[in-house]
Amino acid sequence: MARYTGPKHKLCRQFGEKLCDSPKCPVIKRPYRPGQHGPKGKQRLTEYGIQLREKQKASRIYHVLERQFRNYVAKAKKSRGNAGANLVQLLEMRLDNTLYRLGFAPSREAARQAVSHGHVLVNGRKVNIPSYQVKVKDTISIKEKLLASPLYAERIKGLNEKDVPGWLQITNASKLEGSVTGAPVDDDLQQGFDTSLIIEFYSR
Repeated sequence: MARYTGPKHKLCRQFGEKLCDSPKCPVIKRPYRPGQHGPKGKQRLTEYGIQLREKQKASRIYHVLERQFRNYVAKAKKSRGNAGANLVQLLEMRLDNTLYRLGFAPSREAARQAVSHGHVLVNGRKVNIPSYQVKVKDTISIKEKLLASPLYAERIKGLNEKDVPGWLQITNASKLEGSVTGAPVDDDLQQGFDTSLIIEFYSR
């Protein structure tokens, strides 16, 4: 399964924005690009460069590589309604992202690993595909025999501090069980990127 395995914060520094889930991201203290010219101002970009930058930000946040991201955009454009909103829904409703947004994993990388290792159940059945698309009324949970492990015991303790988006609901915190109550919208994004620019980029 292809994925980015380079330095965790390299892309955050490249964009001068926090794109990762880490509270220790260096961009928090240095919100600019690396190098001697970084603090002096924003890089001048062409229209194509601006669109490309938004696409790269989105793919980095959700850990999706080019081929899969292109497929998401194509599907979003074919579906009814606004293509940008459709793209947000496809990205947000990935199983690994849903697990992270529920607070059952500390980061999207950790959520991806949990899914790949077979820790996650959807409607009581094991699903080990991080890109699996959850649906409204689906129930997501962690295998019961794993709840006593230090990793998940810590997540249970921290659930009260987790800000869960409106399209998700924690139904049983002690069992790390949640459900999908609706479809995400633009306001549910934690990090901002302009979906209209991404659609324009792939419409060239």
